[in-house]
Amino acid sequence: MGALDAHAARVAGGATIQFRPSGSSMVPLIRSRQQVTVAPVDPARLEVGDIVLVRVAGTTYLHLVSALNKDAERVQISNNRGRVNGWTSYGRVFGICVSVDGVPRPRAAVKIRAVEAE
Repeated sequence: MGALDAHAARVAGGATIQFRPSGSSMVPLIRSRQQVTVAPVDPARLEVGDIVLVRVAGTTYLHLVSALNKDAERVQISNNRGRVNGWTSYGRVFGICVSVDGVPRPRAAVKIRAVEAE
């Protein structure tokens, strides 16, 4: 299990987390090692351009929503350099990036999934 898988499990469990992803696939939206805050998401509220923590074909990414099929409850995921990772179901979208280095992402806060108390 990689670091993003562990983060995805925590967010799927209802936690809002902060971490510093590495890599250049999301530059300039997220630069390597910038701190991101990711919260549980209501996938039905997603829009193209949202940054999500998601599993596509067995790999977990912090990448962009590049297309939506709301009728089939699926999202297409891509990096910020034009590479399409593929389509996945709403159930594999764990969280939404709500801020990068403390700067809020546009329209992200309204997409946070309410976590039920146990």
